[in-house]
Amino acid sequence: MIERKKDLSQIKELITDFSATAILGARQVGKTTIARQIGADFYFDLENPRDIAKFENPQLTLEKLTGLITIDEIQRKPDLFPLLRFLIDQNPKRKFLILGSASRDLIRQSSETLAGRIAYYHLGGLRITDTGKETIDKLWLQGQFPKAFTARSPAAAFKWLNNYISAFLERDIPQLGINIPAQTLRKFWSMLAHYHGQIINYSEIASSFGMSEYTIKRYLDVLCGTFMARTLQPWFTNIGKRIVKKPKIYIRDSGILHSLLSIDSMNSLSSHNKLGASWEGFALEIIASVLGKSDNELFFWRTHAGNEIDLFWQAHGKNWAVEFKFADAPRLTASAQAAIKDLKLQHLWIVYPGTDRYKLNDKISVLPMSNIQTKWNYKV
Repeated sequence: MIERKKDLSQIKELITDFSATAILGARQVGKTTIARQIGADFYFDLENPRDIAKFENPQLTLEKLTGLITIDEIQRKPDLFPLLRFLIDQNPKRKFLILGSASRDLIRQSSETLAGRIAYYHLGGLRITDTGKETIDKLWLQGQFPKAFTARSPAAAFKWLNNYISAFLERDIPQLGINIPAQTLRKFWSMLAHYHGQIINYSEIASSFGMSEYTIKRYLDVLCGTFMARTLQPWFTNIGKRIVKKPKIYIRDSGILHSLLSIDSMNSLSSHNKLGASWEGFALEIIASVLGKSDNELFFWRTHAGNEIDLFWQAHGKNWAVEFKFADAPRLTASAQAAIKDLKLQHLWIVYPGTDRYKLNDKISVLPMSNIQTKWNYKV
């Protein structure tokens, strides 16, 4: 079992500080494993027929319990949230740890009734610090799902990923009450993989898919809401320049992306036309998990003149940015210098797969992926 120290530590802090803690993340990302490592006085899995039977009368099941109570797959019974509020207010020493695989609906449903009582933790895939810096290529190729990463071979990993995609489409999506045919959503997901790392052009995708823009946006919302895709919003600044205002699209897990693109080895990845975009998406997810920012706090920036930054955020009252480059030795570019000036960046890092760390000037540093730690180092 891979030990996920940072995730465990942060979730335990939330359990201490809040009456309810929700761990949100994709299926098979490790939510149940972490919950069992934390331990609970009582554990319920709403995919277990015996536990489902117990929740025919949830108040009778829960109201006499004390300590930490874990409820797994809570998206299957969203009507529990009003009861949880009553039970928390009745006994503040009672704690709930809830696990779910659909982000937006769960946050909306729980925040309406548990405001001020609940904290949310997004559990992503494995980190470099979980697996070791010598495994970066493996983590990139096979993805950050624990079972894909720990598979005995790349072939076994991609067999697991293919089965995961099928199960997600044929079982998980219908269980969430989403009525989209599995083959239709698979076709859309596969098409989306070819747009990975690009600005979304809804009309182009809709035309290619033979559907309306409304339908395309609905399908994309489904994949984003279940942690399969990420839309990165553009950063708007009043600098008198024409700024790209549409979001970029990414498949969150690099293993899923490669499976959808039929990339099953480093050889096939290295010769694929999505090589650079794959690296960008992989590095984005790794760094996003280190920054600890919510999705709506992360942005990209691009002007119609061609200047761009892959990742922008604000922290400590200042502006920061990262560029992702799949290159042997990144160099100073006019685009990076323009970003420093236009965005008033405190610092810009260029993250690449090499081994040497060096400065290009006082405001721009080149940072190897292997140097990424559990916490972002703002000291440069």
